[in-house]
Amino acid sequence: MKTIKATSLKRRLIARLLFFHSGILLLFGVIFVGYLVRADEGGVLVSPEFARVAAQAISRAPDGRLRLWETDELAALRRNVPDFWFVARNDRGEVVTTGETPEMYRSMAQHLDRMTFADIRDTTAPFSNLAIIRRASGPAGEFTVFGKGDLFSMTFVVLFLSNLLMIPILGLLAVVTLVATPLIVRRALAGLSVIADEAGRIDIDRRGHRLSAADIPLEVAPLVGAVNGALQRLDEGYDRHQRFIVDAAHELRTPIAILQAKIEASGDRMIAQRFGRDVARLATLAEQLLDLQRIGRTAPPDDVVNLGAIARRVAADLAPLAIAHGRDLEVVDLGAGLVRGDPPAIERVLTNLIQNAIEHGGCRVVIRVDGPVIDVEDDGPGIPIEERDMVFEPFHRLRARQTGAGLGLNLVRQVMDRHGGWVEALDAPGGGTIMRLEFVAAPQP
Repeated sequence: MKTIKATSLKRRLIARLLFFHSGILLLFGVIFVGYLVRADEGGVLVSPEFARVAAQAISRAPDGRLRLWETDELAALRRNVPDFWFVARNDRGEVVTTGETPEMYRSMAQHLDRMTFADIRDTTAPFSNLAIIRRASGPAGEFTVFGKGDLFSMTFVVLFLSNLLMIPILGLLAVVTLVATPLIVRRALAGLSVIADEAGRIDIDRRGHRLSAADIPLEVAPLVGAVNGALQRLDEGYDRHQRFIVDAAHELRTPIAILQAKIEASGDRMIAQRFGRDVARLATLAEQLLDLQRIGRTAPPDDVVNLGAIARRVAADLAPLAIAHGRDLEVVDLGAGLVRGDPPAIERVLTNLIQNAIEHGGCRVVIRVDGPVIDVEDDGPGIPIEERDMVFEPFHRLRARQTGAGLGLNLVRQVMDRHGGWVEALDAPGGGTIMRLEFVAAPQP
């Protein structure tokens, strides 16, 4: 049978939630960047780095006046930006300029003492009207720099910053998902654990039990209803099966009794010997079928039973059968054999085992009672190891032609299960078989 590997609902939910969160954040980032780029009026800005380069190139000459030195960084800016220009003003009102200031900014440059920060954007290429205002420090002090330097794309900045912002958000969502999802699943499916425990306790002796539909998710309720419906149909089928067996066994008793009476009244000893054993086998089968049904219908046994007394009584009843087969029958009572059980059922169990030992064993049968344990030992051929569990199955016979219907030992096992004990077949020390019954000892008064 192929084994189906179960998957964890918590793991599936965590993986799917993380995938969903990542997708939503990515989609939001793309939409956000697209919106900013679209609303950015060109998406190109002047790099504020040029203000620092300009301030670093301004120094004070020996005569006290400001001078602009052609530093390497300033020369690189001139090469990269053909229309490079700036106006720098310090707090004293001293001004240093380079390049050609656009006409539209000349009047604005005269009022740098009133401004410290600005970003002026252009709407169309080649973006010749772009400019910024920044405060920067150099060898000659602090300046307000107004001008145009290198350009950079606003799209890249927005994309970088948005992705940088999404990383901690995604990390926070991942942590929340990993912690919250197991708690939510455990709380939502708490009712299923109760149902699983209830289902695990359902067996053939607890018919009529149904799974509770309380405290379970609405999505699981149809499954619980379907299981309860299946249990109802199984109970009904089991009851029909049991009624059929009981009715059939009862109906068989009458024709079997009539057949026995006719055989005994025939006056023909050969016919009586020939058919009497088969008719007795049919009668035993009918009684065993009824016994199997009584076991499932009676209340759990609770009487205090003396196993030694029952063993002696059953041995006395079967003594004529043992004598007829030339067997020695012995009871060894080691005492303290008090158990809780049903005396008639225990008698039927011992009767079955002793009859089997007499009919299929050797020359000697010993019933040994030791506390809550009864051993029925014979010195016959024994039971092969591979058959010792199978002999307790219904209609299983050790040898195909042996007498009996194969229900006796199955009846023994069911009675022992009903009593909370067990039965097993063992090797006898001197050869043969020991059928061991172990009951639950009754508490001592």
